[in-house]
Amino acid sequence: MTECHSRSNAAVMPSAPTQAAQAAPAAPTAPPRATPLRTFGRFRLLRLLGKSEKTMAWLVADPKTGKDLMLVLPRVQLTEATAAQSWAQAVRKASRLQHPHIAVASEIGVHEGWPFVAYDPSEVATLSDRVGKRGLPALEAVGIACQALQGLAYAHDAGIGHHDLQSYLLLVTDQGEVRLAGLEVAVDVATDGKTRGVSGVENGALRAQRDAAERDVLSLGLVLHHALTGQHALDDADVGHVIKRLPPEGNEVVRLPWATVQPIPDVLRAIANRATDRQERQRYRNARTLERALEGWLRSDQNSEAGPLAMLLERMSSVGMLPASPGGAERAARLALMDKQRTNELAAVILDDLALTFELLRNVNNAQLRGAQASGAGPVLAVRRAVAMLGMDGVRRAALALRAWPGPLADAPSQELAKTIARVKRAARLAVGIRPAGYDPEVVYILTVLQNIGRLVVQYHCADEAQQIRRLMAAVPADKPGEPPQPGMSEESAAFSVLGVDIEAIGLAIAKRWGMDDELLQVLRRWPSTAPVRTAENDNDVLRSIASCANELADLEALPATQLAPAMTRVAQRYARILHLGPKELQAAMQAAAATTTADAVLADTTHASAAPLE
Repeated sequence: MTECHSRSNAAVMPSAPTQAAQAAPAAPTAPPRATPLRTFGRFRLLRLLGKSEKTMAWLVADPKTGKDLMLVLPRVQLTEATAAQSWAQAVRKASRLQHPHIAVASEIGVHEGWPFVAYDPSEVATLSDRVGKRGLPALEAVGIACQALQGLAYAHDAGIGHHDLQSYLLLVTDQGEVRLAGLEVAVDVATDGKTRGVSGVENGALRAQRDAAERDVLSLGLVLHHALTGQHALDDADVGHVIKRLPPEGNEVVRLPWATVQPIPDVLRAIANRATDRQERQRYRNARTLERALEGWLRSDQNSEAGPLAMLLERMSSVGMLPASPGGAERAARLALMDKQRTNELAAVILDDLALTFELLRNVNNAQLRGAQASGAGPVLAVRRAVAMLGMDGVRRAALALRAWPGPLADAPSQELAKTIARVKRAARLAVGIRPAGYDPEVVYILTVLQNIGRLVVQYHCADEAQQIRRLMAAVPADKPGEPPQPGMSEESAAFSVLGVDIEAIGLAIAKRWGMDDELLQVLRRWPSTAPVRTAENDNDVLRSIASCANELADLEALPATQLAPAMTRVAQRYARILHLGPKELQAAMQAAAATTTADAVLADTTHASAAPLE
């Protein structure tokens, strides 16, 4: 790089001052001179777009073409021919990638030991220039991040990393289209350019590629933090420096501030915070996972019928909501061929098969069928009534239409689904056991099950995402021996960060699609675990409390024995005013529910049952 004023060159390449700069004598009597003309080979340097420890980007004028270009260079001069050859090979491989969100290199070269890549930045601006101090609106920031992640995922699939993802290396057009520049340009400063810290030819290349990909995703999370807030994480514009200050190398924590110029929705906040979580195991492992979470939030925010909900509804139309329990559908179909005096036995079989239960409720509660009923009829929440409305032929058709267990699931996910179904059924039997007198056991059973629609559907249709959610909810091992483990995420936060939508919201959307009214949808919401439950204004609040309490107790079964009793006491205290039950009564009910494996007892005791308020 040459220029008429050497001090300007020192600002451009601090690691390689020229001999002219060292030998130039002081000239205190020289008259003022015009702004120096700085050049790099044939290029005239116009403006520094950004720099980090590993890379820098310049806006330059190219007299050869008469156009302005963007030059991206490493901060290390490659003095050895083998290092320059290795760099050029890696960058040329990256330049052959063709993707709408990867910038196309117009020239790759080396000038006086300084390698460079040239891009055409016409009609685009860098993200760092676009963000400003106010940050970007959430929708715009997420749209940019999603496009960058698509380009990153494509590069990672080809075994190519970025290694220094910075805001100034994301090019954004006025239409919001994003192109990622600088793939493979960065050279590890610690090696002084002699070797590439993440080359594809050294030992452990696959591990190096995975590490580079995870670093790129973490870098994108920090770039998203900047885009949303207008502030650099830890007040450091160099993403690489920030990563060194995060665990495992450092002890700093990066989370979105609550006071921002642009509002940040809670779901998006959970996703962005997970991307930069202090625990490595909690962060996103690859670009596609983070992109799916952001896309899920983006589509759900723009359209409640889009995003993950639309995907789930589409899958349910092809493979059903749940697979039939082994043998349950066949048994129900056989019973439906018998005389009508065995309705109770048929209803018990249906309740034991959640897939068939949901299918019948869907059929009797859809708008077309309900419109044929008497005006003002509420949603149907009893299997026996559904059987009476559909007839034996309708039950048999519904049973035979179910997909056989385990549907398209592999062995491990099907086992997890079986565990989830068993837990939901235990919670439903437990709800029947703790219900106050006067409430129909069948309705209580079904309402408790319906509070778990989202969990069941996600486990069946999004098995990989469900596994991620469980992993995020698990306790995090302590950093040091003797310290207690750190609690994992709540189910809500974990679902936000994986799916971009709350699991409960998925269940409510499905119930609404079945024709459930707003009154019932409120009952299907669990009481928030952080809010006290003091009074019940009506029967629907009591039903909601019964189901919520039973589901909370069923969740406690996964706790260690030493934690079970205190947790049960807390649940009893939350619902004591409504259900009038203490820890001993709840423990007895849990034992009774665990000892019963079928729904026969649900229909056996109807002595104190009354018509359900919602039926």
